[in-house]
Amino acid sequence: MRRLISRLAALLLAATGAVGLADAAPPAAPHAGNCRAGTLYLTFDTGSMSQAELIARTLRKHQIRATFFLASEPTVNKDNSLDPAWAPYWKALAADGHAFGTHTFDHVYLRGVKDGQVTMRPQFGAQAGHDIVMTQASFCTELRRSAQAFQSMTGQEMVPLWRAPGGRTAPQTLAWAEQCGFRHVGWAPAGFLGDELSSEKFPNQALLDKALRNLRDGDITMAHLGIWSRKDPWAPAVLDPLLTGLEQKGFCFATLREHPLYKKWVAGQGHSVGAKP
Repeated sequence: MRRLISRLAALLLAATGAVGLADAAPPAAPHAGNCRAGTLYLTFDTGSMSQAELIARTLRKHQIRATFFLASEPTVNKDNSLDPAWAPYWKALAADGHAFGTHTFDHVYLRGVKDGQVTMRPQFGAQAGHDIVMTQASFCTELRRSAQAFQSMTGQEMVPLWRAPGGRTAPQTLAWAEQCGFRHVGWAPAGFLGDELSSEKFPNQALLDKALRNLRDGDITMAHLGIWSRKDPWAPAVLDPLLTGLEQKGFCFATLREHPLYKKWVAGQGHSVGAKP
């Protein structure tokens, strides 16, 4: 009997210890080890920031890491997304393990290239709405301004990636960016999640159904942290069911640090994002 009691006590102790170790370990992601459908790469551009907190909470709930492309855009708080007031938000996202790239500082749109001159139009900032001619040096400065603002707020460096506003690029700007340490990232056709479209013509349910139907392994998605013009905001209705549905289909998620098209580039650049060309 004593031997039996001793064995039961030992088993109980072992079970208790096992529970304690399990509780101490970080919870596994819902999709861990279940990537039968492949890997998707979620990306978000800044925008109005009206959905910023919701998106951060939703990604945290699903234990998914994404990539954010940052510009200094006007926000619903009547400031700008790269103002120091947003430092706690960016710090929290960085602590969650997300990746960050530059979206130019003043959300600068390419207007055209002629005779080797690149004409750009900042949407925000001191020269908003005016066409300006940029040299390689001024273009690289524009890319780095976001990286420097992010690093000053978080103590972390951006990854050496950029996204042109509107996706508008030219061979000249692509080459200039790479010479100063940034490779361009677009998005897959199915990855355009439609949050900037008219909610009357493209209701949330239709956007959700389309994304669940069309996304495939390796696709890069694109949405924003808030859009001024959409009357029925995208994220509250779409993001959580979209992630749940994709997980149920067997997708995993990763940042662009792990994307096969960018992994070697990111590793090869090291800490050169802030370096001069």
